Amino acid sequence: MKFKRYTVTAALPYANGPVHIGHLAGCYLPADIYVRYLRSKVEDVKFICGSDEHGVPITIKAKKEGITPQQVVDKYHKMMAEAFNEFGVSFDIYSRTSSKIHHETASEFFKKLYDKKVFVEEVTEQYFDEKANQFLADRYIVGTCPKCGNENAYGDQCEKCGSTLNATDLINPKSALSGEKPVLKNTKNWFLPLDKMQPQIESYIDSHKEWKSNVFGQCKSWLNSGLQPRAMTRDLDWGVKVPVEGAEGKVLYVWFDAPIGYISATKELTPDWELYWKDKETKLVHFIGKDNIVFHCIIFPAMLMAEGSYILPENVPANEFLNLEGDKISTSRNWAVWLHEYLVDFKDKQDVLRYTLCANAPESKDNDFTWKDFQAKNNNELVAILGNFVNRTLVLTHKYYEGKVPEASEYTKVDLLLLEEISKYPAKIAASIEQYRFREALSELMNLARLGNKYLADNEPWILIKTDEKRVQTIMNVSLQISANLTVLMEPFLPFTSVKLSNMLNLNKELKWNDATRTDLLLAGHLINTASLLFDKIEDEAIVAQVQKLEDSKLLNEENNVAMIEPSKPETSFDDFSKMDIRIGTILEAERVPKTDKLLKLLIDTGIDKRTVVSGIAGYYKPEEIIGQQVCILVNLAPRKIKGIESQGMILMAENNKGELSFVAATKDTMNNGGAVK
Repeated sequence: MKFKRYTVTAALPYANGPVHIGHLAGCYLPADIYVRYLRSKVEDVKFICGSDEHGVPITIKAKKEGITPQQVVDKYHKMMAEAFNEFGVSFDIYSRTSSKIHHETASEFFKKLYDKKVFVEEVTEQYFDEKANQFLADRYIVGTCPKCGNENAYGDQCEKCGSTLNATDLINPKSALSGEKPVLKNTKNWFLPLDKMQPQIESYIDSHKEWKSNVFGQCKSWLNSGLQPRAMTRDLDWGVKVPVEGAEGKVLYVWFDAPIGYISATKELTPDWELYWKDKETKLVHFIGKDNIVFHCIIFPAMLMAEGSYILPENVPANEFLNLEGDKISTSRNWAVWLHEYLVDFKDKQDVLRYTLCANAPESKDNDFTWKDFQAKNNNELVAILGNFVNRTLVLTHKYYEGKVPEASEYTKVDLLLLEEISKYPAKIAASIEQYRFREALSELMNLARLGNKYLADNEPWILIKTDEKRVQTIMNVSLQISANLTVLMEPFLPFTSVKLSNMLNLNKELKWNDATRTDLLLAGHLINTASLLFDKIEDEAIVAQVQKLEDSKLLNEENNVAMIEPSKPETSFDDFSKMDIRIGTILEAERVPKTDKLLKLLIDTGIDKRTVVSGIAGYYKPEEIIGQQVCILVNLAPRKIKGIESQGMILMAENNKGELSFVAATKDTMNNGGAVK
């Protein structure tokens, strides 16, 4: 079906932390590529996103940092919006769910379903934290997943196996607020009767067998297990208030509230918002990560069906997860590449990261990002293939023709075949993009650059210029046409490079996708601008620094046991605990470890010996400040080499709610060096 317009959404990120590469690869980069392509095709498209500011992770973050939820979302909304913009994610609007228009829209949506008697009002037993004196929303409860055994599953979902859960399904549940075992207590909530709606939902899913196999398969698994009613309200004080009588102290469930954020953002963007949400000639596409499949494919469509006037998603091209250096990205362990930090460390290299993430996109299975591969993608592909072809073409044009496009005098059979091949690339790349195969589309783009490189290498105009100047004119004309076509076809993937190359070619008008089928975009005599390198090589030192940053982060987490809101580890026996030999020592010497920001080399008198310990506390203490400081030290920890220094133990630290580290105080009974901590 040919659609008149497109509404494209990217998952609303939680405003409780910055953006990392897993987020980008999961949904924001593929969504941006798709939208940029549609705009180049001169389609009517709205690209919608914004911060999700009412999730329980927001309140957890606020409690941890000792600030209000509003302060948390204000901080991270601004940080994420700026990072997305600098990275070139071209949202038409980046809104937020704390806005007045969103609260009004979400309330109206709920009220309409309430008035239509869609909800089932039930008094049920919900977990209650007696120590914190409050009911626990799903993400305030952690425990063991009954399906895969993951000990860190949440009350609504296991992020390890992807199963959606109810809090009462968890084995050994604990409150994320106090760590205590919660009790069950009666409370009233409003449920969406997914069980009664299953035939309608099933019919909708079965009508989209063209969806990616991971998406369709997860949906069918849910349906085969039988849908259950799901509460659309929660006992919390942070969020959109439930707009009905008898709902004091309750807010809308975040997964009822958040997807309505797409609608409220569109309302904020344009008075014609209904065309993009209620007209059957509009195609609605959600870009998400695999952990959001059920909410966008079953729960949100069920809400839209129940309301009655909205279109349903035509496609939900969810990606799998991106790992980092062979390990799962973890915000709590700081095992991530943060976008705002990347933009500082690799200034003006947005397209290198865009290229690497697209080339390694986890489209059908989890994939891995490594800094070595990032370097190789830049040096061996962007520099050596795309950059090399363009640079040689433009430099030779200036050298032979004073920067003016030469006239093609006569085409050989090879030239004609090449020109015909060039004209096919827009359709090839478009076919892949429209099937959400962005890795394949990017590969075709690079094939065009390879074609240009091979054409130059085979024809050797730098040698032929001595014997056949007319032939060289044709060769350079064809190479320049390929360069012009590349500016159009690379724009969805490498928008900054596209602008740079367009400026070098002195293209005065904005070319569109169908223009790339032509091979006469640059007329004879057209003056191009001075050539400059599209990409620079990335040296080993820059990569070593990034790997070291990750290793330092891992070390800091291991050494200081950074406090996180998570369930306690499995019980250990007293015999195992008694094996740890913790003593009181005195720091005699302290110095920074060269070429690191976080490490100090300490000489500690333990009472039984003097030993060297490497500790990740340089961000909190200056070496001269801690001479004479008494510390608790684990003396029977196996030695390990850190930055070439053998570390013979671990000092114990504590973290306050601001993330600041403090030394663990010694008791009066153990003040003498060598005293064991009992």
